[in-house]
Amino acid sequence: MSRTARFALDPAFTVGTVDPRLFGSFVEHLGRCVYTGIFEPDHPTADETGLRQDVLELVRELGVTAIRYPGGNFVSGYKWEDSVGPAEERPRRLDLAWRTTESNRFGLSEYIAFLKKVGPQAEPMMAVNLGTRGVAEAIELQEYANHPAGTELSDRRIAHGDKDPFGIRLWCLGNEMDGPWQTGHKTAEEYGRLAAETARAMRQIDKDVELVACGSSGQGMDTFAEWEAKVLQETYDLVDYISLHAYYEEHDGDRDSFLASAVDMESFIENVVATCDHVGARLKSKKKINLSFDEWNVWYMSRTDAEVSALDWPQAPRLLEDVYSVTDAVVFGSLLIALLRHADRVTVACLAQLVNVIAPIMTEPGGPAWRQTTFFPFAAASRYGRGEVLDVRVSGPTYDTKRHGTADLLHATAVRADDGTVTVFAVNRSQTEVLPLEIALNRLELTSIVEHSVLADPDPDARNTLAEPERVAPHQVTGTVLEDGTLKATLEPLSWNVIRLG
Repeated sequence: MSRTARFALDPAFTVGTVDPRLFGSFVEHLGRCVYTGIFEPDHPTADETGLRQDVLELVRELGVTAIRYPGGNFVSGYKWEDSVGPAEERPRRLDLAWRTTESNRFGLSEYIAFLKKVGPQAEPMMAVNLGTRGVAEAIELQEYANHPAGTELSDRRIAHGDKDPFGIRLWCLGNEMDGPWQTGHKTAEEYGRLAAETARAMRQIDKDVELVACGSSGQGMDTFAEWEAKVLQETYDLVDYISLHAYYEEHDGDRDSFLASAVDMESFIENVVATCDHVGARLKSKKKINLSFDEWNVWYMSRTDAEVSALDWPQAPRLLEDVYSVTDAVVFGSLLIALLRHADRVTVACLAQLVNVIAPIMTEPGGPAWRQTTFFPFAAASRYGRGEVLDVRVSGPTYDTKRHGTADLLHATAVRADDGTVTVFAVNRSQTEVLPLEIALNRLELTSIVEHSVLADPDPDARNTLAEPERVAPHQVTGTVLEDGTLKATLEPLSWNVIRLG
């Protein structure tokens, strides 16, 4: 087989339009994501509401849209009433999910204020507790948040200082309810009925809310697919999305398999789509359920149980603070490519999480904030991955992996913006060899290479840290050319590439 990877682009062959919500993120009351992450009243950069302005600047640069809150596993023990009203009067609670103590100093109003300061693109995505609570508490939260005025709950919000409704459109009906680790874990039948009852009640308040039912916590769950089928049997006509969660890490030094993690992610997406459409066919429904991939990332979960079990109810400890390498960032970029390649059905996605906890942004209490290696692929995809995803079918060299079988060395997608410009996102999975790339540009009227940016490093384990916050950054590549309608480039080993064409 040729060592050159090839594909053709044609505006007549598309996947779908990218929903801005594909570039969402996630803020959970876990570790230092909130406290000393986005919220640190004593920090030198803190504004009058306690938000770190250095972090706000990086969040804007990252380009996140919908931000899911307040969890995650945390939400399954969450009492929303604890998070409203005067901060000094809010109760402290034990958080069973992460064996920590929650002060509730940062709550619902502060979350909405944070989104407003991030910018108009930052949309609330609120999760309701269907673990230890149910229908009544969900609709009470909805009324408090969204009803204009004239009821006890809406007037309570006004009395708390928020005259205007929060306007939350997008709601998650619980979190990972298939997981035995979840407080209030349920069977598919139990959860499906509760989700349906909650959805009906929420639509009685507002028929236009958008609702996400809990799908499987991972493709490896014993109940995978059967869970989705049973939940959707109860909720199909009541919800708009079903969720997917997936995290990837390198196991036992098997870096080849790690680099092919997106093979599993794409399989997961396609299997959930097939299950959704099977249920729809069985119900004789013309409706399509879309996918909310509302937790995804590289996460070294193998370390987590020991970290959490050692805790004795501290407040905002350092927890799940993975420091990402160049290799992690390349895999992360490949996961972004997988999401874009399925933009026809994945219309919400949330990078978990935003700050400190398995995050692209790190902070030091009282000190600086900096970009992790994973910051750069996300920021580039959010900025340039808007428009129509073009169909990419790669022909080229492959390699064998232990976990994912045969994988292409090239993983790629392309997005055409409204102005006709095209951005190619491409990963070379080879650890040692450059990868020649040729792209036939059919009927796209492209005449120039705007830039070819690459994230790669001679040291694949290089990281950005407090001591060296700018050790890793993308660099520009020369030598990429456009000749007679064909783009020719050379991709560095183990690299994430952004090639912009005008």
